Amino acid sequence: MNLKTYPLLAARSLALGLLAALALSPTVASAQTSTKVMRIIVPYAPGGPIDVTARLMAERVKDTLGTVIIENRPGGGGNIGADLVAKAAPDGLTIGIAAVATHAINPWLYSKMPFNAATDFAPITQMLRVPNVLVMNADTAARLNINSLADLIKYAKANPAKLNYGSGGNGSAGHLAGEMFKKDAGIFALHIPYNGGNPAQLALLSGQVDFNFDNLATASANIKAGKLKALAVTTATRSAALPDVPAVAETLKGFAIDTWWGLVAPAATPKDVVAKLNQAFVAALNSPEAKTRFAALLAEPVASSPEQFGAFMKAELAKYEKVVKASGARVD
Repeated sequence: MNLKTYPLLAARSLALGLLAALALSPTVASAQTSTKVMRIIVPYAPGGPIDVTARLMAERVKDTLGTVIIENRPGGGGNIGADLVAKAAPDGLTIGIAAVATHAINPWLYSKMPFNAATDFAPITQMLRVPNVLVMNADTAARLNINSLADLIKYAKANPAKLNYGSGGNGSAGHLAGEMFKKDAGIFALHIPYNGGNPAQLALLSGQVDFNFDNLATASANIKAGKLKALAVTTATRSAALPDVPAVAETLKGFAIDTWWGLVAPAATPKDVVAKLNQAFVAALNSPEAKTRFAALLAEPVASSPEQFGAFMKAELAKYEKVVKASGARVD
């Protein structure tokens, strides 16, 4: 699935349902003791899981941090909104979402970036991750006698250049996951890019392509219906949403690629302010209500310290440099 369109495509109906629920308890309610307004910049349009979870977090921290509003600033694959955060006053009143696209992939996809993903932000905490899943058309898998990831690799090696896979476009999550898989498995499969994640999934369902790396939130309904066969999830370990489906890493050691996002502030934000923000948002992430709502989006909470999130983003940036350059994908 294309990461730049993921927030609008993945779990759309669930996201809109959660937005409606949140509308009954306004996100922008303020604490009696605070006169300042904090804003969370979401670098994507309203309605997707990233936007919904940001609104949920704003609701959960209002008693601690006061009035919190969500400001959607989509465009440039997330770069426009992220740049607003990077250039905001470092007073703790403007923070924003850092996603795998904005802080790990885009720096290598775009020839010019308005910000430096490695130096212009102060990490607060990772929020969530959503697994991707390697899926085949169920009829294709049965015809080729492929029941596992090992079967797929074995078939690809015995039948060079006979497999293909679809994605939501060049540089999308599905494309990069496919290229990483091909490299690690030592196989070849022709990449067929589509204009978005939905057309790519339709191509898979109709048998036009052999396999896809899709987002679990959008693939889950067709997996449950038996139309798609899930061979492996792409997180480092198995997903609680599909506990019987192995991780790719169980066959290809070290393989890990998923959709994640978290919170960051401008780089010069004082450490004590970052610590206060971390404490409030980690508590919100760990609340039972939040975990229940995250589960509806098939998202896994990953609360962390600023240092842990910073190290994670640094490692992701280095990982995707290799993946994007190997894929040859460019946006401009």
